[in-house]
Amino acid sequence: MKKKSVFILSLLMFLGGTYMANAMHIVEGFLSPLWCVVYFALSAPFFILGLRDIKSKTKDNKDLKMLLALVAAYAFVLSAMKLPSVSGSSSHPTGTGLGAILFGPYVMSVVGSIVLLFQAIFLAHGGITTLGANVFSMGIVGPMISYIIYRALKNKNKRLAVFLAAALGDLVTYIVTSLQLGLAFPATDGGVLASFIKFIGIFAITQVPLAVIEGILTVGIFEFIEKHSNEELISLGGVK
Repeated sequence: MKKKSVFILSLLMFLGGTYMANAMHIVEGFLSPLWCVVYFALSAPFFILGLRDIKSKTKDNKDLKMLLALVAAYAFVLSAMKLPSVSGSSSHPTGTGLGAILFGPYVMSVVGSIVLLFQAIFLAHGGITTLGANVFSMGIVGPMISYIIYRALKNKNKRLAVFLAAALGDLVTYIVTSLQLGLAFPATDGGVLASFIKFIGIFAITQVPLAVIEGILTVGIFEFIEKHSNEELISLGGVK
């Protein structure tokens, strides 16, 4: 598994280097200081719980660190890929559903924070002041939905559970982002609801097909991991 994981990690990082355009994270300076503080405060408890989970889950099985690195690379590359949308905006997959399925939603708050921080610094995706808002949507709410869907459906149809977990987690991330933007910039006519509908309508055009693609890709990656890293999955519990 180690050699295969190193190969996949190398491939993902190579692909990640080819996507340097802006992705749809809330950009630096786009939110007021008040909203920035609110989302940092909301995200902080989940980040602390995620650190605890990472420590406990990797303490007795060091090979899980390689699997966690694979999950982080997957999220980094997919969320760095940009597809132009209407009105000069753009959409991208999130890649966080896989990690939520394997490690649980709290771990992904840490992984998502690291991914988004690196993208803000090195790729100019998102920003430092808006990091809390981006983590809340992509690293907390999205993975939470993915985890709930997978746990609810895995005993009925595992492949479908993985697909829906990744795809719907992706879509929910954009719903939350649209709500964040609607709250920060309510429309003059119609307020928050009108603004939310405008933002979600813009991103839905490209995000729905991207969510389907992410779901299919995540199924393939999950089945590869399940085949070549059975012991690690058993040690995580609840996956196998």
